[in-house]
Formats: sequence, structure tokens, C-alpha cells
Amino acid sequence: MKSKNVLVKACVSSFVGAFVTAVIVGAFAVGLLSSCCNSKSCANDSSISTNQPKIIAHRGFWDKRGSDQNSLSSLKNAIGFGAFGSEIDVHLTTDGYIVLNHDDDYKGVPIQKVKYAELANLRLINDEPLPTLQQCIEIIKAQDKAEKTKLIVEIKPHHSPEIDARAANAVVKAINEGGIADLVDYISFSADICNELIKLNPKHRVAYLNGEKSPKQLKEEGYWGMDYNGDVFLKDHPEWIQEAKDLGLTINVWTINRMDEMKHFIAADVDYITTNHPELLKGLLN
Repeated sequence: MKSKNVLVKACVSSFVGAFVTAVIVGAFAVGLLSSCCNSKSCANDSSISTNQPKIIAHRGFWDKRGSDQNSLSSLKNAIGFGAFGSEIDVHLTTDGYIVLNHDDDYKGVPIQKVKYAELANLRLINDEPLPTLQQCIEIIKAQDKAEKTKLIVEIKPHHSPEIDARAANAVVKAINEGGIADLVDYISFSADICNELIKLNPKHRVAYLNGEKSPKQLKEEGYWGMDYNGDVFLKDHPEWIQEAKDLGLTINVWTINRMDEMKHFIAADVDYITTNHPELLKGLLN
């Protein structure tokens, strides 16, 4: 009987000891988890994007020695850097050439009102000729990496609905014949150009730049995304980011060059950020 009591006491003591140990270990684990989730490294921290924005180099990655905006070297730099996309601005000449430049004229020559021969001898700051879309297509096609840099083609307004439509058709024809349709997104300030792009193929990835259309309007008109200046979201309509997400529209912001604004839009979980400083943005994302 005495030995049986000793055995029972031993069992109870062992059980209590194990229970106390489990409680201590459990409390430690909860504390450790709580500490982790309160730290900046916690994966569930709401300030960290679960779907990081992709980098689009504005007019290419031109902020490097020997390059210039909207140049072939800036496109090659963007590809070498590993940017998701390289944005270019294009104009249609009177004889059907598609030429890169931001403004309507270059060195006093109105691009949309002349034949290509009048532009052929003009040089960029880095001594490259004014590039053509066809040259960019060849560079995009020549990529041999798994994740290829996309061409983000901004078709500049051509100041009449008829010429806008002609420019949109010429660009799409060149892209399709070049075999890179899957590597091209289209953007424009011109609603006429965007409408023509959507009419040509409702599956075209078309985003509007001007900033006045709501996400609801864009969705109803067949757009793929909204591509607005950062101030539209920072000052005028911050609610449009969530509205666009709810409607399944992609969101790009431009041109984001300040670190504080980059951090803001990373936290806002936008899809794309267009910048003149891709290295800075990449550092923040990493």
C-alpha cells in the first residue's frame, strides 16, 4: 500500500512538472511570435507590400553616362538593369515612320508634320540619331533572359481624332508584325488614341494617363489600367487606388522620384511605379 502511494505521488509530480514546462514553453513561444510580428521584419506588417510594385524606367534608364532620354542606349540600360518595363514616347511622321521623342518637336523640327528624312540627321545629346520604334522592337526581340523587359509605349497626342487613330493603328501594326505584342503595354493622354487601341483589340493592355477619369469610368470604357501622376492619388483622389483594385484595374503612378513618395506607393501596393531613378526604387524594394 505504501509503495502504491509513493508511485501515485511520483506520477502526479511528473504530470505537474510536465504541465508547468508546457505552460512556460507556450508562453515563451507566444511572446516570441508577438515580438516578431511587432518588428519591421514581420511578413504580416501592413506597411510592407505583399505584391511589390514593378519598376518602369521613365523614357528608359537614361541617367547613366553615355545615354539620353528616349534613346536606344536608355532602352538597353533598362533591360540590363532588369526593369519590368521601359517607357518610350512615340510620334508618327507624315510618311509613316514612328519616331521616339517626348516633345512634339526636336530642335525646332515638328516631328508629326515632316517626313522622316528631315529628322534622320538630328542627334541626341549622346550623339545617337532619333530612334525609331522599329529599332526598339528589334532590341526587345533580342532579349535572351527569362523575364524580359517590356516596352511601355506612350503614343503622343496628334491633335486630331483622325491622326490619333492613324498613329494608334500604325503603332499596333508595327508591334504585331514585330512579334512582341505580349511584351507591350500601351498608354496615352489622348482618349481618342486609347479608344482606338481598345477598339482594335479589347485585349490590348491600355492605360489612360490624363488623370480625370474615375476607376469606374475606365472600367466601363474597357481600359486595362489607370496610369496617373502621383499627385492624383496623393492629393486629389487617394480613394481611387482601392477603387481601382476592387474593379480589377492595374495601377501605375508617375513620375515618382522622391524617396518618401516611393515608400508611400510601395505601402499602397500599386502595381507599377514609373521613375527616373530605378536604382533608388530597387533599393527600397529590396
